[in-house]
Amino acid sequence: MKTPVAVTTSAVSRNAVTLIATVAAGAAVYWLRDILTPLAMALFLLIMIDGVKRSVEARTPLNHRWAGIAALLLVVLAFFVAIAIMVNGAAGFFGEASGVSQNIGPRIDQIIRDVYGLVRLNNPPTAQDLINGVDVRGWLTSMAFQVQGIASGAFFVLVYLGFLLASQAGFGRKIVAMFPLKGQRDEAVSVFQRVRGGVEGYIWVQSVTGAMICVVAWILMRAVGLQNAEFWTFVIFIVGFIPVLGGAVAGLAPPLFALAQFESYWPAAILLVGLQIILFVVGNFIQPRMQGDNQNIDPVVVLLALAFWGKMWGVVGMFLSTPLAVMAMAILAEFKGSRWLAVLLSGDGEPYADETKKTAQPKSDRRKPETEPAPDA
Repeated sequence: MKTPVAVTTSAVSRNAVTLIATVAAGAAVYWLRDILTPLAMALFLLIMIDGVKRSVEARTPLNHRWAGIAALLLVVLAFFVAIAIMVNGAAGFFGEASGVSQNIGPRIDQIIRDVYGLVRLNNPPTAQDLINGVDVRGWLTSMAFQVQGIASGAFFVLVYLGFLLASQAGFGRKIVAMFPLKGQRDEAVSVFQRVRGGVEGYIWVQSVTGAMICVVAWILMRAVGLQNAEFWTFVIFIVGFIPVLGGAVAGLAPPLFALAQFESYWPAAILLVGLQIILFVVGNFIQPRMQGDNQNIDPVVVLLALAFWGKMWGVVGMFLSTPLAVMAMAILAEFKGSRWLAVLLSGDGEPYADETKKTAQPKSDRRKPETEPAPDA
């Protein structure tokens, strides 16, 4: 009979406390989501402002103070413009859809008849039959509350952002007070820089690849004459920051709307094929090369983080799922007791792959160079 593995009482107690603390923290994150969600978005914007500030300071003659003011104005303006485009674009989209409902209804009926005829079924339902089984009033009420929640959430995000910017002045003194020893202080600053670098790298990669996808998508939608092409282009850019689901929405939503708009199936087919091709090329060739070691996150962890934070914080949690996973890996890797979790979260088992590759060189590169023969006198 195999002897069971002996585990000390201290280890059992420590693991039990860790499990209880994890469950309690998850419950607190869920119960306090109305408070923590705008705070998390404010922190995300603060990191964006810091990155834009350093970029402006490096590329313009502005000093540190004015570069910070310019970065703050740019990020806040972009934040308001994004919300305005989403709210006004959605309102215009639904308003236009209701205005042409007499054309959309028969088009949906024709699609249903074509599908039933293709599979040789009789008695196809109509669009009205399908709508009768849906609580349209409840759905519209839910959409109204969602729009109201976006507006109120944006206000609290800006409030949190203002207080975070005001507290930056004392951040240096707090670091000194928390870590009196220079070695510990340098390590804490190094952790912060790794977290900041991971989040900024994620934002940069998603922004550049999202812009590539949007350019191609906009050209395709304008070529086939899809209505609200600019609105759909912006939606594709925003949902690109949501892993997995973003690609599905970007590749399927415009073709589905094209089915309801056009009498022919060719515009929807062109959009579907074109969007799937650009999403495949960017997702499998361009994006991995740009990411490098900056987002050394296991794909399964990305999916689990999306499901977890989506359950906790809804759409905002989905949007922040990957940055939060990057932050968690960088922090967990700093402690001996939790480093194994960072190893599991990483993509290749090395949470600091970018650093190890700098120091670890192939043996052939570490050989002592052979001395060249002295030139003849």
